[in-house]
Amino acid sequence: MTIVRVALDVPLHRCFDYLAPDAGRAEIGCRVRVPFGRRSLIGVIVDTPAQSDYSPEQLKPIEAILNEPRLPADWFRLTEFCAAYYQAPLGEVMLSTLPAGLRRLDPPKAREPKAAKEAKELPTPTLAPELTVEQTNALAVVREAGSGFKPFLLFGVTGSGKTEVYLQLIADALKKGGQVLVLVPEINLTPQLEARVAARFPAAGLVSLHSELTEAARLRNWKAAFDGRARIVLGTRLAVFTPLPDLALIIIDEEHDPSFKQQDGMRYSARDVAVFRAHERQVPIVLGSATPSLESWANATAKEMRGRYTLLTLKERAIEQARLPSVQRIDLRKEKAEEGLSGILLEAIEKRLARGEQSLVFLNRRGYAPVLACTACGWISNCKRCAANLVLHLADKRLRCHHCGYENRVPRTCPTCGNQDIHPFGRGTQRLEEFLTERFPQARILRADRDVAKSRKQWEALVEKIHAGEADILVGTQMLAKGHDFPKLTLVGVVGADAALFAADCRAPERLFAQLMQVAGRAGRAELPGQVLIQTQYPDHPLYGAIVTHDYPAFAATQLAERKVAGFPPYSHQAMLRAEAPQMADAIAFLATARAWPEIETHPAVTLYDPVPMRMARLANLERGQLLVECASRPALQAFLTAWRPQLEGIKAPSRLRWHLEVDPLEF
Repeated sequence: MTIVRVALDVPLHRCFDYLAPDAGRAEIGCRVRVPFGRRSLIGVIVDTPAQSDYSPEQLKPIEAILNEPRLPADWFRLTEFCAAYYQAPLGEVMLSTLPAGLRRLDPPKAREPKAAKEAKELPTPTLAPELTVEQTNALAVVREAGSGFKPFLLFGVTGSGKTEVYLQLIADALKKGGQVLVLVPEINLTPQLEARVAARFPAAGLVSLHSELTEAARLRNWKAAFDGRARIVLGTRLAVFTPLPDLALIIIDEEHDPSFKQQDGMRYSARDVAVFRAHERQVPIVLGSATPSLESWANATAKEMRGRYTLLTLKERAIEQARLPSVQRIDLRKEKAEEGLSGILLEAIEKRLARGEQSLVFLNRRGYAPVLACTACGWISNCKRCAANLVLHLADKRLRCHHCGYENRVPRTCPTCGNQDIHPFGRGTQRLEEFLTERFPQARILRADRDVAKSRKQWEALVEKIHAGEADILVGTQMLAKGHDFPKLTLVGVVGADAALFAADCRAPERLFAQLMQVAGRAGRAELPGQVLIQTQYPDHPLYGAIVTHDYPAFAATQLAERKVAGFPPYSHQAMLRAEAPQMADAIAFLATARAWPEIETHPAVTLYDPVPMRMARLANLERGQLLVECASRPALQAFLTAWRPQLEGIKAPSRLRWHLEVDPLEF
């Protein structure tokens, strides 16, 4: 019998020893089925040690060896790095990155191969357009760098042709016999990019990997990538862990997007993991964005970072006739607004209707109104489970929490005083849609938010309608803000952006700027000129000034200067310890005990702040607190966290208290 060490999907920072038959099949990288307590689990063999801390009589035999597929060494190095850096159990990391079909005790049976069909002739690849001077220069820099690890930040204004640069680089990698990994932040961005890549490389075996695929389809696509049949893999954040034997290039589109950060389980950043993977595999990586994250921008421009990234710039739009849209601020202190829309914006929409062009009214708040309230007694529609309000969804007559999912019917009278005169306050996309329908009865109005497009198929149908010209006015949230090219869209009106100007989170200005620049970029992407109207109570705010001039570098320089003075990332490194319990006192007490660890004094470079309630202190009936850990040195922070985490596991706490440690948190 041979001893095998197995990583299991359990919340313990250790692996487990078992006995395997001496058949030579139990090798590192094999999946196995093993007994664990009263159940059986799927695990991965990570070692075959000569001896165990336990006697052979104490070890249980494995139940089955599942040799196919045998996971490769570079996948091991990637998952081991993530487990160490993000302070997560190795078994949880390894198993969570595999398709569900490889984690099941009863894997689906392989289908009988279908009868061979006559080979269909592949479509002719679409021809590459003529490149601009800026695109040519950017490609030349990447090509001159040759093979090996080299990170590039492709900073290009919206419509500048970043995708074409990606396609040219993909072609280079395919010619050399390599595979390419392309990451996008959201499922909704995959159809358009997938169509362009497939049209350019019809014979490359493109596969997609995202959460809306069926279990069988995801496993099939993963295996095609694993064995090299798929030469291009396009996916969302989890695809960064896909084994690729011939990996030659990694591309991250919209690299600034917070959707690349996982918010539960192992809280990893797919962008950062991709950079590590490119370094480990010694391949180039291209991070593209019109509004790069400040961390990436600093890596490319700040003297302190010593040019970790090479900056590639596309300042002009790729279509010769297309120009960046003009941006105008509408001062709501002087302009009267009807249902939140100023006369200037309504007049601009009317002009587009007369010319047969499309308009987009952007409001990043779905539902009819953010709150329902009683003017007599002050009752408001609070969520019973969260420190948030229930949002009014008038179309289906429900009050719904956008945080925990709790919902209730809309009351006919005030639940507190019985007053029948209860009113919605504020506005969401449903309310704007209703008003615009009344204001422009001849217009075809289409709302695009998560209530309308709940699945990828619904979203694709909606986008097809827009492209077909079956909508005159679009009312949408951030779903419409990025990655989409609507040639007839010439007007963007921005409503309700001011709230984010004064948020407590240091990243709020960065997110708002990116969001507004992205949505502004939807206007005038073809021959027709574009216009952007931003309604605001603060027209003199520097953030809006930078948007008017399309000056991301100036905005980024100001933000980085402020962060440097304050000691915020990227000039410091952070981790967040969070705890949640039915009572806030229990959560804060746990955090206070964690902060009082005596050995903290041996890590003088690390600062631990006081435990405080989270901004949303209550979520899904649990009270939440947090403790910020900060350090100027990443290695020093990691050394502290590695020593601190076992102490956290030993703290006695109420049975219903849960805690987690997040490295490089995005939200505070």
